[in-house]
Amino acid sequence: MTQGIVAAYFKEHYGRHPIMVKAPGRINIIGEHTDYNLGYVLPASIEKSIYFAIQKNNTKSLQIEAFLSQPEKITLSVDGTPGKFESPWGNYFQAIWGILLERKYPVQGLDCVFGGDIPIGFGLSSSAALCCGFTYAVSVTFNLNIPRSEIALIAQAAEHRIGLNCGLMDQYAVLFGKKSHALFLDCQDLSFEYIPIKLKGYQWILINSNVKHELAVDSEYNLRRKSCEAVLDRLKERNKNITSLRAASLEDLKSIEGTISKIDYRRAFHVIQENDRVLKMAKALKEGDAIGVGTLLWEGHSSLSTDYDVSTKELDFLVNIAVQQLGVIGSRMMGGGFGGCTINLIKKELAAKAIKEIITAYKAKTGITAIHYPVQIGNSLELLST
Repeated sequence: MTQGIVAAYFKEHYGRHPIMVKAPGRINIIGEHTDYNLGYVLPASIEKSIYFAIQKNNTKSLQIEAFLSQPEKITLSVDGTPGKFESPWGNYFQAIWGILLERKYPVQGLDCVFGGDIPIGFGLSSSAALCCGFTYAVSVTFNLNIPRSEIALIAQAAEHRIGLNCGLMDQYAVLFGKKSHALFLDCQDLSFEYIPIKLKGYQWILINSNVKHELAVDSEYNLRRKSCEAVLDRLKERNKNITSLRAASLEDLKSIEGTISKIDYRRAFHVIQENDRVLKMAKALKEGDAIGVGTLLWEGHSSLSTDYDVSTKELDFLVNIAVQQLGVIGSRMMGGGFGGCTINLIKKELAAKAIKEIITAYKAKTGITAIHYPVQIGNSLELLST
């Protein structure tokens, strides 16, 4: 539906037959805040997506228009001169364009309309879909043949330029996801493996807390990265072979406990344990062990809430209510934190009742109406038409 609306809007206002690109959002089954520590992650691309309609316009400007959400039309110069715009999404386009120019890609003027059904700011990587989707669309439009691995790096660089020092998990999930599979990604060498999700009789459900996060410059997200870097520096002093927290054991961490702050210790403790949970989750998914999957979800949330301290009282409440519901096998907060969604694994025949109970209790406790999304694991970014 959204694809057709975006295409029709483009044709009505720009009078052409555009190239259409679909860039999916993503869930992360397990592995939070491990990517920038060169650890393991286990995301999956989903059917909720951003759609781009794009075409050359033979001018010296970019006309980019958001449709459906945060509507605005912006104009950027082909030469990279900073533009003026109100909506924050304009910063992403400006950053990507600047990076393409710096890397000497022969880009020209274009028209672009985009819109989609990924909720903005709720941990489904709308910004990664935006950056990867636009970069890929530009590559196709001007026959640049930018490899997907390079698109991931361009999208990451754009996020860094704006102020979020993210890893590469989100970009790889958007660019390399596969239907009915999770993506087991090693963030140290960027190798990956497709893990089939064999959980018959169960359904993945996202419950949106409707507490929106903003991961920006000097945000709590970046402060946690600084904690990890501080611990790594201290570990290196003792063992030069430890080049990332991924390479550290709990024994290594305990050996420096008295020389770092308690907060930094807890942050690193989460990362080391979370890497282990990713490995266990991959095994549980391969074996179709739903109970094992659920247990790891509960454990992951506890660590994110207590050790990494990126949950909120609303997310904690959603998880605490979920654990009381018949049929809910596991639940945890998902994404960078400070708001967003919980991801829940629920028996299909009990899902409707469990979701109703969770949302009702949440409304009574917080006054906020939560929204739920059944998740369909889909394919990666794709060209829909030319």
